[in-house]
Amino acid sequence: MRELARAAELLDGAGALLICAGAGMGVDSGLPDFRGGEGFWRAYPPYARLGLQFEELADPRHFADDPELAWGFYGHRLSLYRKTVPHEGFRLLLELGSRLPGGVRVFTSNVDGQFQRAGFGFVAEAHGSIHHLQCLAGCTDTIWPAGADVVVDEETMRAVPPLPSCPRCGGLARPNILMFGDFWWVPDRSQAQLDELTTWRRTARDLVVVELGAGTAVPTVRRYAELASAATGALIRINPREPQIRHGRGVSIAAGALETLQALVSEKAG
Repeated sequence: MRELARAAELLDGAGALLICAGAGMGVDSGLPDFRGGEGFWRAYPPYARLGLQFEELADPRHFADDPELAWGFYGHRLSLYRKTVPHEGFRLLLELGSRLPGGVRVFTSNVDGQFQRAGFGFVAEAHGSIHHLQCLAGCTDTIWPAGADVVVDEETMRAVPPLPSCPRCGGLARPNILMFGDFWWVPDRSQAQLDELTTWRRTARDLVVVELGAGTAVPTVRRYAELASAATGALIRINPREPQIRHGRGVSIAAGALETLQALVSEKAG
């Protein structure tokens, strides 16, 4: 496969590695694919019965209007992500990046914390993290780690009180995640990560960008990967459904994350 050989050649010449990951990165770990209503409903049959789609549930207004519904969705995901073991592709990327003089960094729209669990020391979470909370009422801009799992009735997908609360005012807490139409998200933690990543990029030499599982529906990751690789064209885009790269500035591989990373490591070894 010519693209695989080109990608291996880029990695052989890399001085630093930037991983840009979207939701497709977690599929090989067994995490659900929320692409389209059908994919979401296969993962969450109770929401299919209610006719609720991902975009409707990922609305911050539910925390005020129906907190048990809101925390049912996010509480279930929090528990799921805590139980999920990152697939081997995470380890392969970490080993590849750790050998480079400039090291490895991650930019992701994922809120699941899988890169940290896999051992990555620096992750910029553009849309926040489900493992951190903020006050729903906005009594403080403080962001704190999520506590114990939220109990969820899986028949109704509604959370069972007590729900997570703000340590300052005692009111309801919500995940520190950028949701749809979200004017109340506290971006401080994510912005500090992004600022640090920008500083690192300015000093990184021979940077290679590996983008995995990032679609065009929410193009945050794709745009960042293209921006970071704009000067050199050293972009490896791995995506089974939307692998195209504008103007041919990089290597396009139409396959899943894990199988491609395993093949890349074999190609480099060969």
